[in-house]
Amino acid sequence: MARLFGTDGVRGEANTAITAELALDLAVAAAHVLGEAGEFAGHRPVAVVGTDGRASGEFLSAAVVAGLASAGVDVLDAGVLPTPAVAFLTADLGADLGVVLSASHNPMPDNGIKFFARGGHKLPDDVEDAIEARMREPWTRPTGAGVGRVRRLEDGGERYVTHLLDVLPHRLDGLHVVVDAANGASSVVSPEAFRRAGARVEVIGASPDGLNINDGVGSTHLEPLRDAVLAHGADLGIAHDGDADRCLAVDHRGEVVDGDQILSVLALALRERGDLRGDTVVATVMSNLGMLRAMDEQGVTVRQTGVGDRYVLEDMLAGGYALGGEQSGHVILLDHATTGDGVLTGLMLAARVAQTGRPLAELAGVMTRLPQVLVNVRGVDKDAVETHERVQADLAAAVDELGSEGRVLLRKSGTEPIVRVMVEAVDQERAQAVADRLADSVRTHLSLTG
Repeated sequence: MARLFGTDGVRGEANTAITAELALDLAVAAAHVLGEAGEFAGHRPVAVVGTDGRASGEFLSAAVVAGLASAGVDVLDAGVLPTPAVAFLTADLGADLGVVLSASHNPMPDNGIKFFARGGHKLPDDVEDAIEARMREPWTRPTGAGVGRVRRLEDGGERYVTHLLDVLPHRLDGLHVVVDAANGASSVVSPEAFRRAGARVEVIGASPDGLNINDGVGSTHLEPLRDAVLAHGADLGIAHDGDADRCLAVDHRGEVVDGDQILSVLALALRERGDLRGDTVVATVMSNLGMLRAMDEQGVTVRQTGVGDRYVLEDMLAGGYALGGEQSGHVILLDHATTGDGVLTGLMLAARVAQTGRPLAELAGVMTRLPQVLVNVRGVDKDAVETHERVQADLAAAVDELGSEGRVLLRKSGTEPIVRVMVEAVDQERAQAVADRLADSVRTHLSLTG
């Protein structure tokens, strides 16, 4: 049976896969598991709950709140806030856990449930497995004063923005920035943070209605941001996804600056300030070979983990590193955040532009991206990709063909029923040819339809 939790919580179509019943059961089980682990010892437990603004988040958050309160947990309802804001508030308020109802960059019909432990860190795999195993078990319910109480957290957004401004190393006075909030959780706090940091701000994708999150805007649809940057003559543009745990950028020419480039820029900024511990950045196996080469030339070590910011974070915590992230725009600045924070990342990137007086295009030019082709193969048995002999033989042949002039990666998605084929090569045509050939092998040998 497939594991309920993926690489970033539980996620699927709302009201079919992600139901109110599931949300309530998960909340109750989480309270039991954490309580029995001693996390609530000696005090009334408290949870912070937030959503990314999807319509389905309204009934799902109500179910989570009901489950927690019925299990004796007091709940602070933070309303619509970015995932990293809920993580921050969980730590800042000394709460015992945090819960976010969000499907991040996924389309509006999807939703998901993410848990944070005390301190604002995502739960380890073994704790998630324990929660899944404890769902729907018989239990003795608290009564009377033992039930949880629920109240609105009115100042959550202000606490988060104040924190962001407090850790910013340089003001943004004189910068002209376009912010795309993906019609999601950052629609209020991100423009507010940039304005209070001193930037002149244009805003797009900040009219959420519960249905338009990630719809043609945000970090998965950069064309509107590019057009707005060019139309306004802005210095740069910042794009978030629905829950603002990601940040991608556009320079003044309208060129995309991806997560690898952002990591490269921030790595050099942190090292200049003496804050890049171990002169090391933690990235994933999906990071562009151009980044690896550029960081090597700059004397910065790049450690690579599996895909998912939780695995980046685990490696950062184990090694005591300050900076890590993914090409997709999840960037973790561990001195200031416990998870990927798109608003913080955007502010730090803009601060580097302001501090150096150099355009983003010049700063991002520290690395040259090799052509990269990503093919998503659907309708296949993703769990067999690492063991099927013929697929693995074709993968080995592709690796041998490219040698040191490229890179090949074949992996199953942790959040969707997809096998991802990633190929980098010195030219686009060669990368595309190898990727198409390997994708055909996956379709042929792993097809679920025979």
